[in-house]
Amino acid sequence: MSHDFSHEVAVLVDEGSNPFEMGVATELFGLRRPELHRPWYGFTLCAAESSVRMHLGMFTLTGVAGLEAAESADTVIVPNRLDPERPARESVLTAIRAAAARGARLVSFCTGAFTLAQAGVLDGRRATTHWKWAERFRSLFPAVRLEPDVLFVDDGDVLTAAGSAAALDLGLHLIGRDHGAEIANAVSRRLVFAGHRDGGQRQFVERPVPSVPDTSLAPVLEWARERLDRPLTVADLAARAAASQATLHRRFRAELGTTPLAWLTTERIALACRLIERGEQRLDRVARASGFGTAANLRTQLRRATGLTPTAYRARFSTAS
Repeated sequence: MSHDFSHEVAVLVDEGSNPFEMGVATELFGLRRPELHRPWYGFTLCAAESSVRMHLGMFTLTGVAGLEAAESADTVIVPNRLDPERPARESVLTAIRAAAARGARLVSFCTGAFTLAQAGVLDGRRATTHWKWAERFRSLFPAVRLEPDVLFVDDGDVLTAAGSAAALDLGLHLIGRDHGAEIANAVSRRLVFAGHRDGGQRQFVERPVPSVPDTSLAPVLEWARERLDRPLTVADLAARAAASQATLHRRFRAELGTTPLAWLTTERIALACRLIERGEQRLDRVARASGFGTAANLRTQLRRATGLTPTAYRARFSTAS
């Protein structure tokens, strides 16, 4: 990736904001990452007032930058709101509309989607919010294409995360978009956070208490990850799990919120991206190593997942000298 990366992130905090979401944004985008050996994000907390009382009065932020800090930001993040139904400050809505008008990337965490919707920037767009507020959100903003069951939605220049923990998933997804999968994985490891979940995964998963130990899919997933270069099928996964394909499908839906085939494809894409980022030039070798078989299939799958050709992906994210 080019080392002239420059990207300013502004977080709009307001009275009653949850420290967790603000902390997620600060951890991912505000802390320096010298171990990555590349420029990182510029980061600013801004608000309508210089003093902001956080959720339940846990603490008060002082010396916060004014909303003018959002005027030059490339990404504007809106964290959750204490009372989603309470109208946001007009000055905050104005700042969001101005950011949208000049093409900034807009991001919301949890109930921050209510603020984006009040600003009118979600009309006709795909979005999500915390499942607890989904029905109320739908009734207040019928013009928004709400997807209530997913962790986050990437609608290009507008991205929305569901609950608090999903903010981490979306944040790592953004880092992957900006810097590539290898860097996103490095940040994830630094946080001691499991590889981030795909946005299409369900917000919450109902799991019955197991009657016997070690009945999770973890052993099957690890077995498959070690064999991605092979032509694995759903039948192979089912055989490894000692289950029928129908049962395996139900277990994947229950535990991961996706299908076995979709999971396999996602893992293959992630491996292919890492190989390209590390400098592998031969697409046929990347295709074989990641289980896509041919360079043509790799091109199709990579473009579908990232919107980029292998050549464009390499030019943008390769860490090879």
